[in-house]
Order: sequence, then structure tokens, then C-alpha cells
Amino acid sequence: QVQLVESGGGLVQAGGSLRLSCAASRRTSSNYAMGWFRQAPGKEREFVAAISWSGGYTYYADSVKGRFTISRDVAKITVYLQMNSLKPEDTAIYYCAGGAPWSVAVITTTTKYEYWGRGTQVTVSS
Repeated sequence: QVQLVESGGGLVQAGGSLRLSCAASRRTSSNYAMGWFRQAPGKEREFVAAISWSGGYTYYADSVKGRFTISRDVAKITVYLQMNSLKPEDTAIYYCAGGAPWSVAVITTTTKYEYWGRGTQVTVSS
């Protein structure tokens, strides 16, 4: 079992930035993906971004493309989500997930991930 712990959430004004971190308790297969999802009150959990451990390939939801950047530090077993130009509609609990095989066909799907963190709250005020 892999434990994932998110950090870095908080309250920020619209147009501001935050950097989320997700630390994993141990390494997984290099062919797997790490992803960020978010869930706003009353809405379903939605895909935000994903990265492959091996080649650092990335994939983003259209709603965050150009504003968010996902990256990873293999030595620290940590994934980051740099969020710039934040909007009030970005307000949500952000979850880190791992254990999905790297494939664009599956990495946007919550059920394909084996491990989940507890989430960190991001609130963007207008």
C-alpha cells in the first residue's frame, strides 16, 4: 500500500498562485501515473492533471491548461501542482492519486487509480 499526503492548499485571491505537493510513502512502477483531481461542493470529482513517473509525460484538463503545471521529483517521490492565475471556479478540495497505468485513455478516470490522498482545500476569493 502506498500512502499519499497532500499539502500546500489555502486561501488565495483571484489571479494568485499556489503550489500543491503530494508526497508518496514509497516508489511505484515507473510505468504508472500520478494525478491530481478536484472536487467542488455538490459536484463530482474531476480530473485536473497527470504525470508519468518514467518520462515525465504530462496531460491536463482543458480548464487548467496554460495555468497549471504538474511536475515530479523522482528522488523525493513527490509530485507538485503549480497553480497560477487562479479563478474562483478553481475552488475545491484537491486530491492526489497514484497507481494508474500511464495511458491517456485511463488517467482521467478516478476508478483507474489505486491510491488516494486525503485532499487539501484550495479556496480562491473573487
